[in-house]
Amino acid sequence: METSRETKERAPRVLPFTELGRDDVSRVGGKNASLGEMTNRLGAAGIRVPPGFATTADAYGELLDSHDLRRRVAAQIDRLHAGARLDEVGAAMRSLFLAEPLPAALQDAVLTAYRQLAREAGREDPEVAVRSSATAEDLPEASFAGQQETYLNVRGADALLDACTRCYASLFTDRAIDYRERTGYDHLAVALSVGVQLMVRSDLAGAGVAFTLDPESGFPDVVVVSAAWGLGETVVSGRVDPDEYTVFKPSAKDPRLDPVIDVRIGSKRLKTVYADTGSTRTVDTPAEERNQRVLDDAEVRALAGWAVALEEHYGCPMDVEWAKDGRTGELWIVQARPETVQSRRRGATLTRCRLTTAPGEPLVEGIAVGEAIGQGPVVALDAPVDLDRFPPGGVLVTSVTDPDWEPVMKRAAAIVTDHGGRTSHAAIVSRELGVPAVVGTGDGTRILRAGREVTVSCAEGDSGRVYDGLLPYEETLTDLAELPATRTRVMLNLADPSAAFRWWRLPADGVGLARLEFVVAHQVKVHPMALLHPERLDAQDRKLVERITEGRRDRGQYFVDRLAHGIARIAASRWPAPVVVRTSDFKTNEYAKLLGGRPFEPDEANPMIGWRGASRYYSDGYREGFALECRALRRVRDGMGLTNVIVMIPFCRTLDEADRVLAVMAGEGLVRGENGLRVYVMAEIPSNVVLAREFAERFDGFSIGSNDLTQLTLGVDRDSEALAHVFDERDPAVVRSIRTLVARAHEAGRPVGLCGQRPSDDPAFTAILVDAGLDSISVAPDSFAAVKGHVARAESTRGNAPVRKEE
Repeated sequence: METSRETKERAPRVLPFTELGRDDVSRVGGKNASLGEMTNRLGAAGIRVPPGFATTADAYGELLDSHDLRRRVAAQIDRLHAGARLDEVGAAMRSLFLAEPLPAALQDAVLTAYRQLAREAGREDPEVAVRSSATAEDLPEASFAGQQETYLNVRGADALLDACTRCYASLFTDRAIDYRERTGYDHLAVALSVGVQLMVRSDLAGAGVAFTLDPESGFPDVVVVSAAWGLGETVVSGRVDPDEYTVFKPSAKDPRLDPVIDVRIGSKRLKTVYADTGSTRTVDTPAEERNQRVLDDAEVRALAGWAVALEEHYGCPMDVEWAKDGRTGELWIVQARPETVQSRRRGATLTRCRLTTAPGEPLVEGIAVGEAIGQGPVVALDAPVDLDRFPPGGVLVTSVTDPDWEPVMKRAAAIVTDHGGRTSHAAIVSRELGVPAVVGTGDGTRILRAGREVTVSCAEGDSGRVYDGLLPYEETLTDLAELPATRTRVMLNLADPSAAFRWWRLPADGVGLARLEFVVAHQVKVHPMALLHPERLDAQDRKLVERITEGRRDRGQYFVDRLAHGIARIAASRWPAPVVVRTSDFKTNEYAKLLGGRPFEPDEANPMIGWRGASRYYSDGYREGFALECRALRRVRDGMGLTNVIVMIPFCRTLDEADRVLAVMAGEGLVRGENGLRVYVMAEIPSNVVLAREFAERFDGFSIGSNDLTQLTLGVDRDSEALAHVFDERDPAVVRSIRTLVARAHEAGRPVGLCGQRPSDDPAFTAILVDAGLDSISVAPDSFAAVKGHVARAESTRGNAPVRKEE
């Protein structure tokens, strides 16, 4: 009969990726099992994985049985449970592994596989990445990834064996010990496999990560690709602010469409490259590379396609690491694991935080991680400290985090870092812990002094802000499954594209109002005519425009790109439901405040009823600017495939104005009816009501702007404090105008909606709208649940519920 020793002798110590698959987690850990699965199952999808091999759990067991390591490790675990300090126990455990050579049979197996890899690569002593892969990592219920070490640019037999030894020792880093203690894993039941993989020369190009959902909100219809120059360690560690590219999955299925709906260029101030003596070093990124994209659209699309193929193959959202070889230009996948944060969230519950007071100017700003608010005294640290030196509820402020910080991070009320992006270590761990974080502030450690009480808000869109003092806030929990069904559509008012994905779980019927002026003011930041006619600017404004537009020669295209990306994010967030995008409706005084705006805007005594809305679009003073808006809208609809976008024209006073604007749009390729294009008009002027039938011949729908309609019907300046008691949307004249408009529009087969704040604050006004037969009501996202309830109650008391017009 075969003895257990003979069985061990026959068990392989090393296996090539070509002999591994997803069912081999217990043999080689999640990371290496996934590399084998991709190597063997996903080549048909075009996915390239650098070749390599992995040591097995049996080899690790053999290592533990040598030099009496198993008993000695168990003794250290007993010390920990008896009260010994974690850092002392961890150091002792690691020293046990580092003090002894690997068993001779394991050394032979590793070096034989390395020589075979060299023959396949066609070069002697090739550079390899040596990565740890725990047999319990990347499981649905646990996330061990990143707790063990990785060594890059390892070359030669001696360096390889040393790196393998260090990987084995890293199974007992302080952070890994702490995690297993918290999650109840037996330290000796978790084995470690070492993966050895040919290096991709991304030190000569770039690398990064890709998520098959939005890592912040969990929005599932996008792939988010992060990229920086050099090896990918700077992105994963959070030491750089990377580029970020967002790809819309539905559009990616059609090769005729451009699915890249957003591009954000990061500063990328550092990059990791090969060191002359082996291993790696981090250097400053050359100035000319910092503002350059790491990937072009074709490469982004290729990576997104691979990521989606992985998601479909594994049947769950994925977190993918990729690298680009600077010698060949080829893209490679170097790791893939299940995403373990957003995919676990309960989809039927929405938690939202909101500051309940005006916060004032933030002390620092960065990228928001999480959607919560935390507060407490600042604890500024340069390096991890013992847990008893970090007060629970403190706000951790540091330059950058790595896995050694995790025991401290879980005690923090919030986290602030100088460096890092949305896929940095600090961001990923903060999401897992449910701790709000603001990363990439640039100067948080300089400004936020120890002991200062601050409020960290990640509840205001993509920008995270740190405010002075302990500000009051509220947290609301909405059970989406309990929201009532309504015949009247309840839609969203959205302005900030960066926050659009946050609301995807709301069961809204689309977006009733997306305001372009917000995108222009916050993402373009420059008056469109100033981009087209810089010769009319003074020297200082010209210099500022050049800086903002990143030195682009075609500054009109800069406007189109920024505007299109903003519109696309909002449209994608509700696809395929309708998204009504209102063209710019700045008043002249507001346009003049944009960079470079003053030379193009007249001084008006009453801008509220001056040169605004439709009257600008066909005029010589702004027609070129409106053409840029049309180009952006056409790119979103025809180029990106987001045909759910409906264009809405504001403040259209006359029928002639309507005809002229539609003609300008048609000249820019936006022809009503082509490719399903619908054009709505804001109903905010009495002429829109009086001539509703004639406007209905020119437009496909109406959206009531209740503030302006009330103002112009009653002749009341809506900003006048003296007349505030007169301004009332429930005045009989306003209500009759709404009823008249709805009746005439419905006779012409046109839907009517309303976008405004009043339904959020006034259930009685909501009841009036429902009784009038409005097809939709559009409100701010944080008012959605309340208005949904108002509408349901109004419909239940109305004799005949409104017949819903198709939009």
